[in-house]
This record gives sequence, structure tokens and C-alpha cells, in this order.
Amino acid sequence: MDIPNLEELKAFTKELAEASGELIMRYWNADSYEIERKADTTPVTEADHEAECLMRAMIKERYPEHGIIAEEFGNENEDADFVWVLDPIDGTKSFVGHVPLFGTLIGMLYKNEPAIGCINQPVLGELVIGDNKTCTLNGEPIKIRPCEKLKEALLLTTDPIYFTPERELHGLAALSQKVYLNRAWGDCYGYLLVASGKADFMLDPEMAPWDILPVIPVIRGAGGVITDWQGNPATVGTTSALACAPGLHAEALEILKSKPNRHAHNRDG
Repeated sequence: MDIPNLEELKAFTKELAEASGELIMRYWNADSYEIERKADTTPVTEADHEAECLMRAMIKERYPEHGIIAEEFGNENEDADFVWVLDPIDGTKSFVGHVPLFGTLIGMLYKNEPAIGCINQPVLGELVIGDNKTCTLNGEPIKIRPCEKLKEALLLTTDPIYFTPERELHGLAALSQKVYLNRAWGDCYGYLLVASGKADFMLDPEMAPWDILPVIPVIRGAGGVITDWQGNPATVGTTSALACAPGLHAEALEILKSKPNRHAHNRDG
């Protein structure tokens, strides 16, 4: 699909990332800031709120006809042709723990399809922008590394606590036994590592729209595959993610979809 004014919109995406990143860094370097708990007990900070407000204001000033889907302050005009998808701090648990594995996610939908994605990690100074066909890190092209053997792969997840024992935890355990390394370097930074060729898999069993929609154009633009855990292409409405190199996807998907062996081992005597 041809996206009108694609390069202009990508440049504006970079503006949003840099402006929100500068604000977030002020909180990162502060001695203290307010931390609240949402209804689901997850943390949210002043930095989350202010970064989203800043990006929303910039979008409304530049493109008042565009819609917004965002984590902290809800949706506006979401039926528009162009809709921005915002997660000001993806990985707030890492942020409040002073671990630089969080990031800002910015996506743009065109006619309800993911068209632009951005992952910005302001502490490390890593800004990734993808458009399904290309992907850059700080302006330089990046690609998925061409790993084709599970035994050589680095598998990332956000946190095993999100995997339910009766379903996804079995898939994670089974795949973990096949790969070389398994680490919880997750949230959006895991997708950045996969897109930039530093890791081979990123798994998430549960994702909100602002978690997954911005990473889709990044992974695809870097030459990777991103689907749900049933193998369906990731898009609007997708709630799980398997992102990896094309040569790994089919085998990994088969393992994730496998059923636990429930036959108990009987010992005599």
C-alpha cells in the first residue's frame, strides 16, 4: 500500500520521539518523581503522562485531522485515515527500576494498517524507525540477522510472569530448550534488538494495541517476520507476537503450538 507523504510522516515520527525522549530523560536523571499504580497494579509515572501529553499536543498541532490511540489518555478520532498509536514509556517497570530496557513506542496506521513504527530508547540513544520496507537505527539501515538454526538463536521475552501455565508457558519452555540463549530483555527493547540483528526472537503472549502496532513496521522493515502465536500476520487486533528471522519462524511456531505431554511417569515400588 502506498502511503501519502510517507517521508514527511517518518520525519515527524522522529520529531515526536526526540521531543518525548528529551522529556523522559529529565525524569530519568531526576532524584525522584511520582509513581502511581493503575487498576491492574502496574506502575505509571509523571514521565508517562507528560510524554504522552506532549506527543498528543504535537500531533494535534501538525495534523489536527489525524486520530490517536494511546495508553494513558485514551483514543480520539480513531476512524481517521491516519491514526497515531502511542506508548510513552513501554516498560515502566524497567524505567522505575532504572534499567534502560524501556522505550517509547510510536506507530502510525494508514487506513487501519500499520504503516510506520518507531522504538526510541533515549538513555542509550537508539532511535529505530521502520515502514514495513525499510528500517533504520539512528538513520542507518538495519537488518534482521539471517539465523536459521534454533540452536544458535537468542530468544527474548518481556517477563515469564505473563505466560499462563496451562497455555503459553509450555511453548516458552519448549522453545527455550531448543535455542542457544534465553533472556528477559523485553518490552519494546527486545524488538529493537531483533530488528538490529542482536537477537533472534521476541515473544509476547499478551499485547495491547500500543504495544504491538508500532513494532510491526519495524520488524518487517528490517526483513523479519511478525505474527501472532497461531501464525496469523500481525495487524490491528493482534494480541500476541512472535517476531524473528524468516528462517526460524515455521519451526518456532510449531513448537509454540505444541501441546504439553501430560503423561505422568509411573515408578514401581
